[in-house]
Amino acid sequence: MNLFDDNPMDAKSFDANFRKRAAPLAGLDEAGRGPLAGPVVAAAVILDPAAEYPGVTDSKKMKAAAREEAYQLIDGRALAWAWAAVEAEDVDRLNPLQAAMLAMRLAVEKLSLAPGFLLVDGNYPPEIPIPLKTVVKGDFRSLSIGAASIMAKVTRDRIMLDWHRRYPQYGFNSHKGYGTAVHLKALAECGPSPCHRLTFRGVRPDGAAPAAEGFDFHAGR
Repeated sequence: MNLFDDNPMDAKSFDANFRKRAAPLAGLDEAGRGPLAGPVVAAAVILDPAAEYPGVTDSKKMKAAAREEAYQLIDGRALAWAWAAVEAEDVDRLNPLQAAMLAMRLAVEKLSLAPGFLLVDGNYPPEIPIPLKTVVKGDFRSLSIGAASIMAKVTRDRIMLDWHRRYPQYGFNSHKGYGTAVHLKALAECGPSPCHRLTFRGVRPDGAAPAAEGFDFHAGR
């Protein structure tokens, strides 16, 4: 079997091949590198290989209601999972990629069950003293990474809803901090809130450059 085949039915088998190397196996993913506001959130998930996880896949391919349902399923059936957030001021200080790497490391450290091997979405390995494999499009190819992508995305969305309750003028409930026209208009009228990333272009009226030159914020999740 080609481990990098784009067949979603192979996601569980993909994990099983890596689980043979060392167990428990944890999937690792992050959400929120690209938005103008809010934290970067990472999740680490150790699935029960004996359990079924219907509907679990890349969170970007799922509607919000399906993600919430999958979140509850994973929360109830996973052997362990944990999340960590790196707040906006630290995203400004570190840059989005390094903030994501830090959030991933912190999420792994918070797991109640120590993993023997990590599958990490993308092609940048976090500095974690555990054997790992980076997997491009891993949230689609690996069931464990797909589960982590859901837990990170839903957790971050809930954080942004909390920010919306405090600062409703920005519309965080709809765009979750991304640079939509509505969000940019609110920033122009109100200025940034405490959860905004001040080094991101469009947040401040002086047109400050992004924290990491060359980073494609539209491609971030």
